[in-house]
Amino acid sequence: MAFDYKKEYKEFYLPPRTPGIVTVPAMNFLAVRGQGDPNEEHSAYKQALEQLYAVAYTIKMSKRNPPEGYFDYVVPPLEGLWWQEGVHGVDYARKADFRWISLIRLPEFVTKPVFDRAVQEATEKKQRDFSQVEFFPWEESLCVQCMHIGPYDDEPATVAAMEEYARAQGYEPDFSQGRFHHEIYLSDVRRCPSEKLKTVIRQPIKRTE
Repeated sequence: MAFDYKKEYKEFYLPPRTPGIVTVPAMNFLAVRGQGDPNEEHSAYKQALEQLYAVAYTIKMSKRNPPEGYFDYVVPPLEGLWWQEGVHGVDYARKADFRWISLIRLPEFVTKPVFDRAVQEATEKKQRDFSQVEFFPWEESLCVQCMHIGPYDDEPATVAAMEEYARAQGYEPDFSQGRFHHEIYLSDVRRCPSEKLKTVIRQPIKRTE
């Protein structure tokens, strides 16, 4: 049976709807960076997702010529890091100002050389430029997180509840260098009604001084 990160690491992918504190270890990702409103037709965001999934599935199908340590797995869910210049956290009313890094987690056998080979294979097969896709090691560390059910535009209420919980536990938001508002998308927005969308929301925190 294919290894499924969502099932094996439920503390990171299936948290409850009530906020909790979590320490997230180092992981490697596929990543594409960009900016702008993700909802616009033909946006840079949608193009980024096409590139991410193309490389992600090239790696998954490398079982035909497997790299060392290969194991069969379910491609992990799409994730996103979001921020805006001069804004604490994110302002959902200013989507055009979004800066983002779209992510897909990589299995542990994917080293930088394995990634480079996959990008080359995807480029040759699809005759497209995948140079924007990068190998992205990242350690998120201490965060507050929660499962959000419903439209993305309703997230501010969930974020407010998370920050209130974190402060009650002796923490405060920490949007310092390299720390971002983080979302993990468990639902297919093309098929799931907006009121049933499942999104893990994660915010960086630190101990209150």
